[in-house]
Amino acid sequence: MSRASILMAALSMLLQTTQATAQPTCKPALTVKDVAFSQVVNLRRFWTAVVHADASKCATASGLFSIGFVRLAENAPDLEFAEPFFWRPGLASVRVEFWADEAVGKYWIDEVASCPCRSD
Repeated sequence: MSRASILMAALSMLLQTTQATAQPTCKPALTVKDVAFSQVVNLRRFWTAVVHADASKCATASGLFSIGFVRLAENAPDLEFAEPFFWRPGLASVRVEFWADEAVGKYWIDEVASCPCRSD
């Protein structure tokens, strides 16, 4: 048996093992509610929201997600960025700090990490 055929056989076995042990993945359904901006204090204000996580398909109790933003500023170009957070089943409050002359032009759930699916 040649070296190449041994390598191919080993690679094939590895792929079959990986596919057999890989768990299906799910993602929680996240919904943003109750968005607000605080009053300006010390030249800063906070964008707050409540995030509802329906993680009924997940076998884990928490995970990562990010919210994307387009920041508008009086004296600067618009800036697109994302802030990371942890989800947990149910409701959770999130908060992002902005300067007094900044506003949120748009926001969205940017990325949600996969979780192992519940095997009910």
